[in-house]
Amino acid sequence: MRRILTGPVLAVAAVLTLTTSASAQGTPATSATAVFAGGCFWGVEGVFEHVKGVLSATAGYAGGSVPSPSYEQVSTGATGHAESVRVTYDPSQVTYDQLLGVFFAVVQDPTQRNRQGPDVGTQYRSIVFYGDSLQRRLAEAYVADLTARKVYSAPIVTEIVPLETFYPAEAYHQHYMARHPHALYIVYNDAPKVKHLQRDFPELYREPPKE
Repeated sequence: MRRILTGPVLAVAAVLTLTTSASAQGTPATSATAVFAGGCFWGVEGVFEHVKGVLSATAGYAGGSVPSPSYEQVSTGATGHAESVRVTYDPSQVTYDQLLGVFFAVVQDPTQRNRQGPDVGTQYRSIVFYGDSLQRRLAEAYVADLTARKVYSAPIVTEIVPLETFYPAEAYHQHYMARHPHALYIVYNDAPKVKHLQRDFPELYREPPKE
């Protein structure tokens, strides 16, 4: 897949609404969040953990109607939830527009409906969850730019919807790629995405800090 260049919406991202979240662990006083769904959350989380300026990435569930769902429930495809990742980042180091670039170019194939790689079902659909009207406008402008430039031969099916509630997934799903780098699923499906990030977005790539 070709690297996607950021469009004119980049300048707008600088005014993204920030949330104050100072912490004793040295978290910057200003941070912002973004939520994406694009297939199995192990890979989505793993890729974003390699992006400079990302403070944390949390695997979870969003987009459905069942409160506090379990992995087993979401896996049935009946809850409406998608495997999702909440990205907390420092906007002075990486912009929302750049995160969109990584999401569309590296994390997933936005032309695939209800599937990514070997995973099939509505729980694996492609979604940008927006937290405010600015994120919505940025995401819509980004997709419009990709469509106008015909970056993909097939239509983009990524949903752009408001975030209602994000439910963190079970502990054993968190940082799965980092904790299981030799698992066959990771080796064949997710590790190549990290290599793709390193190759095509060298200015954003970093080795994630050790836990």
